Amino acid sequence: MMDRRAFLGAGMAGAAALSFSSVWSQQAAPNFGPPTLPTTGFKRMKLGAMEVIALNDGALRRPLGEEFVRNVPLEQVKALLASQSLPTDYVDIPFTPFLVVSPAGKFLMDTGFADNGPPTTGKLAAQLAAAGFKPEDIDHVVISHYHGDHINGLRKKDGSLMFPKAKVHVPAPEHAFWFDDAKMNAAPPAARGGFENARKVIGGIPAEQLVKFEPGAELAPGIRAEAAFGHTPGMNLFSVTSEGQKFVYVADVTNIPSLFARSPDWAVQFDMDPEMARQTRRRVFDMLVKDKTLAGGFHFPFPAFGTLEASGNGYQFKPVA
Repeated sequence: MMDRRAFLGAGMAGAAALSFSSVWSQQAAPNFGPPTLPTTGFKRMKLGAMEVIALNDGALRRPLGEEFVRNVPLEQVKALLASQSLPTDYVDIPFTPFLVVSPAGKFLMDTGFADNGPPTTGKLAAQLAAAGFKPEDIDHVVISHYHGDHINGLRKKDGSLMFPKAKVHVPAPEHAFWFDDAKMNAAPPAARGGFENARKVIGGIPAEQLVKFEPGAELAPGIRAEAAFGHTPGMNLFSVTSEGQKFVYVADVTNIPSLFARSPDWAVQFDMDPEMARQTRRRVFDMLVKDKTLAGGFHFPFPAFGTLEASGNGYQFKPVA
């Protein structure tokens, strides 16, 4: 069950992704400087007859406080970062959607912020252009879950659709949760921003463009959804296979892998059901390790592609060169 504390934290995070006046902006860290963004913000990988392109939408730098990892002391979190020669006073959280170019069309997995996010985000359109694409070229947008950093890029600041020709595929269980009036009305006031944001971004999408899918559905030949509940009630990950090669986009199965892959039983503040998220993380990562599968994560360090290896009681992310 989702406890009230978990739900409140997740709701505040969802609200922040819309308003940028809560979790992110209040914890902005000018004294730490801006996050380091990649010089080249896209990375192509061939996958059989398909191509997968990581597209960095930017990053945020935030102070590392007690609230970020909810179930272990801050000093333990800092010790794990220090052991990897990483800063211990702040964390950088990148945002990386993935574009799958397949014979069935161009599928964008999650969106970032478009032009309505913090100043070090909103780079997706430029990365698309650098990779040779326009927003109008996107045939399908596939949403993993309804947190603001994954859906807000569907719309520009003026409310217009960023990808005007694209069908928007959303997980049916996720949609049902965020559009449930009873759940919204029962939520603490500070947690309602996530519901309001989902309705603002998704609610006005024309019915002929919005496609709800069930976990396990094949969205197109070689592109399949799989339940990855816990981070949110209906999050899905997506596997892409072509000519015997496979890529798995894990969305937010883990947040920063240097923390939550290395210590998969730790709970990031944004996980709405921490225990279910933990079980999902171990199940998915065990599969990726066993099969040596190429994986990508929305918050993985750029180029956000790589493999996972067993390491101690957890996993080590090994980025591609």
